[in-house]
Amino acid sequence: MRGPAARSMNEPFTGFLREDLAARRRAGLYRTRRVRDGLPGAETVIDGRGRLAFCSNDYLGLAAHPDVAAALLAGVRRYGTGAGAAHLITGHCAAHHALEEELATFVGRPRALLFSTGYMANLGVVSALLGRGDRVFEDRLNHASLLDAGRLSGAHLTRYPHADAPALQRALAAAGGGRRLVVSDGVFSMDGDLAPLPDLVRAARAHGAWLMVDDAHGLGVAGADGRGVLEHFGLGCDDVPVLVGTLGKAFGTFGAFVAGEETLIEALIQRSRTYLYTTAPPPALAEAARAALRIARAEPWRRERLRTLTERFRAGARSLGVSLGVAPTPIQALIVGAAAAASDLSAALETRGILVSPIRPPTVPEGTSRLRVTFSALHEEAHVDRLLEALAEVWPRRDGARG
Repeated sequence: MRGPAARSMNEPFTGFLREDLAARRRAGLYRTRRVRDGLPGAETVIDGRGRLAFCSNDYLGLAAHPDVAAALLAGVRRYGTGAGAAHLITGHCAAHHALEEELATFVGRPRALLFSTGYMANLGVVSALLGRGDRVFEDRLNHASLLDAGRLSGAHLTRYPHADAPALQRALAAAGGGRRLVVSDGVFSMDGDLAPLPDLVRAARAHGAWLMVDDAHGLGVAGADGRGVLEHFGLGCDDVPVLVGTLGKAFGTFGAFVAGEETLIEALIQRSRTYLYTTAPPPALAEAARAALRIARAEPWRRERLRTLTERFRAGARSLGVSLGVAPTPIQALIVGAAAAASDLSAALETRGILVSPIRPPTVPEGTSRLRVTFSALHEEAHVDRLLEALAEVWPRRDGARG
């Protein structure tokens, strides 16, 4: 049906959408896409204007590395632009297989299994391991993909207070039967703090639960050799049977993986719907990820620079009276409070050539809107100083006035 009649029939639905969009604007929660032109990096072009950016997850600065790009192009020449099928049909290529083996070696586990995205990895793992009558326990500030995975699995979902291992212990003790899985981020993406993994390991063991850790923001960055928060805490496969990692952050490419024992990986190949029923990632991307992994292992200076930049920023922010948490990672959260205030601060920084995205509900809880500052190995100390100088001008003073 065409014309006015069709519009009137659709009006109840479109009217609801218009009102929802208007409400989001009024609450300072409306999101808009920015258009980047050219390569990712510390200094980039956004919406046609140069910006010094502090809102990327390209922690090691590999997303535009020439060796990674060369590996991608060589992969396209060998394998084409797409896998052409799911892994279990004809889509599993030699590049995928080699990357899985190299990732398993990197994280010190027998096997690894590639997924198209971290979201699909988390959905696929939890739903393969749990079902109705089972129980999943999640940190309240887990990434949305982990929380959605718990909900969609059909298991009973319990959310414990953030990083509160005693509360987890009590929840496990009070739970009924069925399989039990404790799920946590390794590095919490909006605060940058580390999960108390040794305490979570003890709680899970005491109550017969498995522990699953999504180390999307730790792998490549945390630990002496960049093997993530498990290396940082000295934990192994017996402590954390299920490890999830992504390739689109520190490794600068795309995709995700799950690593664990042989039995876990074989079970996921049989049972994980988000692995079984989707086209395999382009094998050329697997070649790029292999190159990025080699660079990450061979160039520890990238992690050292991140630590130096983070410490410099934290010291400078404290001198300005900016309240920071205890996060030792390249993710530094500057809590503002109201969503509109976070948006205003972000806009004020952008007028000074600094791009830091505001993070607002529902990504973070109400009243905790923030500026999420992230560092890359491509940043220089002078870049941090520019950010601090801009913050000195716009950050609210204690009397409520602007600097």
